[in-house]
Amino acid sequence: MDPLTMTDEMEAIDEATQYRRKIDHSLARFSAAHDDAAAEEAKKRERRERLTTRSMALLEQTRTALQRVVLIDKEDKEEESEEQHEQTRLQEKKQRHIARNMRIGRIALIVLAVAIFVGTGVAWGAVNWFDAKFTQVSALDENSSDIQNAEAQANDENFLMVGSDSRDGASAEENVGDPSAIPGARSDTVMVAHVPADRKRVVVVSFPRDLEIDRPDCNRWDPAKSQNTDEVVPEQKIAKLNTAYSVGGPQCMTKVIQKLTGLRINHFVGIDFNGFKEMVDAVHGVTVHNEKPIDDTVLGKVLAETGDVTISGDQALSYVRARHVKGDPTSDYGRIKRQQEFIGALLKKVMSSDVVLDPGKLSGFITAFARATFGDNLGVQQMMTLAQSMRGLDSSKITFLTVPTVGTANKRGNEVLLPDKNKNLFDAVRDNTPLPGDKPAGNPAGAPPANAASQPNTSQG
Repeated sequence: MDPLTMTDEMEAIDEATQYRRKIDHSLARFSAAHDDAAAEEAKKRERRERLTTRSMALLEQTRTALQRVVLIDKEDKEEESEEQHEQTRLQEKKQRHIARNMRIGRIALIVLAVAIFVGTGVAWGAVNWFDAKFTQVSALDENSSDIQNAEAQANDENFLMVGSDSRDGASAEENVGDPSAIPGARSDTVMVAHVPADRKRVVVVSFPRDLEIDRPDCNRWDPAKSQNTDEVVPEQKIAKLNTAYSVGGPQCMTKVIQKLTGLRINHFVGIDFNGFKEMVDAVHGVTVHNEKPIDDTVLGKVLAETGDVTISGDQALSYVRARHVKGDPTSDYGRIKRQQEFIGALLKKVMSSDVVLDPGKLSGFITAFARATFGDNLGVQQMMTLAQSMRGLDSSKITFLTVPTVGTANKRGNEVLLPDKNKNLFDAVRDNTPLPGDKPAGNPAGAPPANAASQPNTSQG
């Protein structure tokens, strides 16, 4: 039986009660269904929550990990940025420093350029002023047929230096004599300084005053006026070298030396005894090395000290003139050696910082030099070329020589030249090849020279 139609006592009930029970029963089913649905929904919600929680946790973990990555990256970037900033700052500082230095450099260059411009103008004016003090004479003949291989000598510098002992204007205190007793002019010192185009060596060759020569026709020289006259002095087949100057002056001496050497003489330097000592005194003395006391039978005691001795102008004048020294049988050759050493020492002193950086000494020397000097193609710049060439070289590259001679005077009292050896010497000088006196490789040390008078005397210049 249908339970909806019966009572608890299994009795039949009316229709209304049945209807109400049906409603209650439906509601119960709906409620159960609702409860089931709610329970299911709760389960679903729980699952969703678990999933959501897990997802959120995972998301949080991911987010945290990402944050850490981003933070590290940010820190790295910040560090990198700071490093880059520091580098940039240093670079900018460096660039500013460079820019400042460049500005300072440009300013310095401008100042230097102005200084050089002004200084050059002043120096040029000073050079012109000093050059104007030199007495100019006519001496050179650079187109002479006696010059050998002239093209190869185009850039060489050849200085013919002559020490004139004219007594004109000399005082008694200078101890050189007077023109009434010793008239005219002589050349007790004759040497050629050869500076090749490459400036790698300097060769100075001296000629004895009594060298026997064949003197050519020459116009007579007037030492008082420092010029040649129209009078022609006939040639002389056998004559002393110093007569070439006393007869024909610088022109005649240049002719003779060019014929003997084949060199193209392009500078003539004449130095007079009158005023010579002022050159030495202007640089406060010159130091020479003296091996033994010098006592001259004519000039007296020239130098008593030995070793490195600084000599004054008066001593220097006697030092280069002495040719009657006791104990020196070579006479003129001993004087030539002293002259060579003194010229080297004088040039060394003039080009030293003690003189070059002292305007007073340098000006005094150039002024004294100009007063005591005369020449052709001669001036401050030309003499500086010679001095700088000798100063800038190692002492082994500066060679002092004497033309090769027999070594003893002949019956006429003249020194006789050895033609073949003379040719070999000046061929080597002109061609800038090893000199005959150079010691060949493998030569025994201390081997005696063939001719002591013609061997190199190397001295620091």
